[in-house]
Amino acid sequence: MTDDAESRVDGGTDTDRTAGGADPVDPDTSAADSQDSAGEFADDAPSFGDLTLPQRVFVAAAQNPTRGVMVVGLLAFGFSFYIAFWLVFPRVAAFMSAIGAILIAIVALVYLISDRVSG
Repeated sequence: MTDDAESRVDGGTDTDRTAGGADPVDPDTSAADSQDSAGEFADDAPSFGDLTLPQRVFVAAAQNPTRGVMVVGLLAFGFSFYIAFWLVFPRVAAFMSAIGAILIAIVALVYLISDRVSG
């Protein structure tokens, strides 16, 4: 006996199948044949523009993990310089951080306004 004949569910041998009749229906292949060739999503696949920012970051990191690790390393390196800046020049760092917070608030406000106007 071969491994194929031993693992067969219906218990038949290769000679029974060739001498017998039609092949039994394989449930795995019949389900795959009923799906279209475009895959599971077909028309429901979201476009990249429909993704949120965290989803876009995840897709980019999944497509190129080396770039993701590089970006995280550069952010950590920049953050260490920011901490050192606070330790050496605390007043200047506080002033620059306040200006940065105001700029971030303005950008967030423009984003929210443009999102409400467009949608």
